[in-house]
Amino acid sequence: MSTRILIAVAVVAAAASGGYALWAMTSAPTLLVQGEVEATRIDLAARVSGRVAEVPVDFGDRVTTGQVVVMLDSPQLQAGLGTAQAALMVAEANRDLANATRPETIAAREAEFAKAVADLDLAQKTYDRFARLQGGVSASAQTLDEVSNKLTAALRGKEAAEANLLLARNGNSPEQRAVAQAQVVQAQASVQQTIADIAELTVKAPIDGQITARMAEPGKNFAAGAPLVSVVDVDNAWFTFNLREDILGGLRIGDDLAVRVPALQDRVVTAKVTAINAQGSYANWRATKATGDFDLRSFSIRAVPVVPTPDLRPGMSALVDFDRN
Repeated sequence: MSTRILIAVAVVAAAASGGYALWAMTSAPTLLVQGEVEATRIDLAARVSGRVAEVPVDFGDRVTTGQVVVMLDSPQLQAGLGTAQAALMVAEANRDLANATRPETIAAREAEFAKAVADLDLAQKTYDRFARLQGGVSASAQTLDEVSNKLTAALRGKEAAEANLLLARNGNSPEQRAVAQAQVVQAQASVQQTIADIAELTVKAPIDGQITARMAEPGKNFAAGAPLVSVVDVDNAWFTFNLREDILGGLRIGDDLAVRVPALQDRVVTAKVTAINAQGSYANWRATKATGDFDLRSFSIRAVPVVPTPDLRPGMSALVDFDRN
């Protein structure tokens, strides 16, 4: 009895093998390749440190471009803004001082100049009188020298007073004014920098999408650059597949692929190939040099749905039958 069973099993197995061989010879060989759905993901972070004050969105919420997703608070930055504004006021005051001279100062310099002119006139008359007396041998040479020195001093005093008057009227030098103006520009830049840092405390969504991760919670401190929330552009998903180059065949950019999505009840989505890129040397090589052949590299295929499919979500599996001929 057991012998008959073994013979029957052998006959069935032989028939199955023959049927499979016949099917293989008459059917075009295909390869089922599994990929996945991907979409643009942006991890939002602030450029400055701060404490979370408010998070008006939650995991799974839909957001639009420009919508506030996290608000931080930083008393240090607010205080820094006050300091920067005070420094700007000081710089502007110094600039105004460098570009103007008080009328009282000019009046004082004019009075000094008038006095110097009067002193010079008196010294000149005194010198002329003693010079005439010396001609009549009524004045000594020493007395004339003293008068001459006083005349010279009065002349130099007039020149100094005139220079001081011109300095008061003209104000500071162009170089001093340039330095004062540069200090104002520097202070303005400091204020603008602080204002920009404060603006970074309000984090907004850069794209329309869905919140897929929320790390920020009210009261938590976050350093600059630390992720707060993640936004995914779920409305513009695409498919990615990794294929060895011996399977690529005649695949070209612009070709259509029939992609089956198990998560959508095996719905078939038509997608257009938009990129075929070689992966790095670390990715899926099959060495064949031992047989005298060459290494086979893997390529990343990106395909975008021809018709928008809102139901697609990142991470879903995607299946495509590739013809290996």
